[in-house]
Amino acid sequence: MNLPITGNAALVLGVVFGFIFGWLLHRGGVANYNVIVNQFRLRDFTVLKVMLTAIVVGGIGVSVLNQFGLVHKYDIKDANMLGVILGSAIFGVGMVLYGYCPGTGLAAVGTGSVHALVGLAGMLVGGILYAATFKWVNANILSVWALGKVRLIDSGIPEAVWLALLVVVAAAVFWLIEKKIETE
Repeated sequence: MNLPITGNAALVLGVVFGFIFGWLLHRGGVANYNVIVNQFRLRDFTVLKVMLTAIVVGGIGVSVLNQFGLVHKYDIKDANMLGVILGSAIFGVGMVLYGYCPGTGLAAVGTGSVHALVGLAGMLVGGILYAATFKWVNANILSVWALGKVRLIDSGIPEAVWLALLVVVAAAVFWLIEKKIETE
């Protein structure tokens, strides 16, 4: 069962949830340039904590929604490993230079950050360039080392085990940060 939300209602809900997401990023401190940069300097682990929390809550949330029949179709994209590696490298370099990821950059624009606004222009140019070169990228990059649709549960290990492992790893990382790294 999917909720029957279409047209203007879907647009309004998208805007509302976008504002909520941006507000949560701001409240979490990750719309701050210094917080992002200091994550890369290994001086402030706010970004890692926020991302781990989002991954755990999102993973469990999607699983629960799926169990109740509220999500019946996953849009699983092909695992194109060369594209993932190159895209990750470009994303990482951009994030280090910009000081934001796309979501936190938009949240920073909402706070009035001028340099985040300049970065937003760069994101738009990058998106336009990707769209303009997509046929070439698809033929020469995305088709190389393509694994098809791959999911962790296809390994034969139940979803609950993967989620439990995710929670344990996240808890261990939180413990390591709180007890070992931030106390030094």
